[in-house]
Amino acid sequence: MTVRRSAAMLAATTAAVLCAAAPVAVAAPSPSPTPSVALPAGLYGTKDPTYDGVWRQSLAFLAQRVEGVTPAAKSVDWLIGQQCANGAYAAYRPDASKPCDAKTVLDTNATAIAVQALAEVGGHGETVNDSVRWLKSVQNEDGGWGYAAGAPSDANSTSLVIGALARQGQRLADIVTPDGKSPYDPLLALSIPCGEKDGGAFAYQPDKAGKLVANADATAAAVLGSMGKAQATGNNAAAKGTSCRPAASGSALTPEQAAQNGAHYLAGALAAKGHLDLAPMPGAEDSAPQPDIGNTADAVVALSASGHQDKAAEAVAWLKKNSGAWAEQNGPAAYAQLVLAAHATGNDARDFGGVNLVDKLNATGPKPAAITTPDPSADTGYEATEKDRVHSGDDVIGGVWWFVGIGLVVGAGVGFLISGRRKNQQL
Repeated sequence: MTVRRSAAMLAATTAAVLCAAAPVAVAAPSPSPTPSVALPAGLYGTKDPTYDGVWRQSLAFLAQRVEGVTPAAKSVDWLIGQQCANGAYAAYRPDASKPCDAKTVLDTNATAIAVQALAEVGGHGETVNDSVRWLKSVQNEDGGWGYAAGAPSDANSTSLVIGALARQGQRLADIVTPDGKSPYDPLLALSIPCGEKDGGAFAYQPDKAGKLVANADATAAAVLGSMGKAQATGNNAAAKGTSCRPAASGSALTPEQAAQNGAHYLAGALAAKGHLDLAPMPGAEDSAPQPDIGNTADAVVALSASGHQDKAAEAVAWLKKNSGAWAEQNGPAAYAQLVLAAHATGNDARDFGGVNLVDKLNATGPKPAAITTPDPSADTGYEATEKDRVHSGDDVIGGVWWFVGIGLVVGAGVGFLISGRRKNQQL
């Protein structure tokens, strides 16, 4: 996962909405500079939040909650205050006292991750419901979502929204377009068939020629999305063999099959070096590849969630040795990614390669309201079933988890990381 959105990605997405342009591959963004103006007191991180303020705040909350940390009230209030009157979020609103207008770029990714975060924090049902209503209102005709409302569906955005809807208690099978398209349909359309080059991987979007090009970032997101899982998943120690299996003759590929095929691709991509590499910058194709720490952490979570924790072990070991400086440079979202990877694989986030990721994350924001060290032997992950999901039609109501407690981590909702936020990494 790219820790921050880049201005280039935002501009490309806006152009796509206004001009129906073809998908644009965007290079990995550079770290945002430290802003020259004072940041809001409740915001996590010290760098320019223009493109990732809501994202990094929400991701921090998710990681804190899986580790028994309750964020400060002023931090939660800041996130709630970023919401527009229609329930949507932008990437960041420097002056939330001004109402959102036609110039506000409403962001499905920021909205979906805020839904997941506030659902985990608990006690903000109406705020979450308003955001879910908006997400459902901007579903594309193919069943998916793009980074901005009306943008072509992509694997990352669709997966992240699936996670938000499922985490809130929606029954995904009931969220269909007038043509009967479900949120899973665009993901299945982006799955590269077995037997082809990079079979099992997902594309971010079709390229200009309509071809599906493997994208590790999109694959990690779509593995979770195809399983209806959220970003904060529980420790799944089950072990399955990986393989790319096509649909049975005369049958369509199922979401579970697509997820397992994607896991097979990720396992192979990690096997070579124990980590993923960044896509080369334009004009620098001959330069030595650089490790992609964020997407490696994403792949670890996806593999564990899909029952292949053993295939993630080498990558976890690599992250323990190599992620410290990266996280320190990139701040709260980076620490949060590592916490979620540690949690998903049963590792101790308070001693991850000798680093206490939880303390490091907490230090990027206001002092937490409370800290309860969880029992490392207990799995706080939760797999919601159709019985647990709430069928609400056009009315959005709180899922059962608001009544169970704010400390539980859902494994039933999905999404992985910043889709419009992400680069179009090709492997």
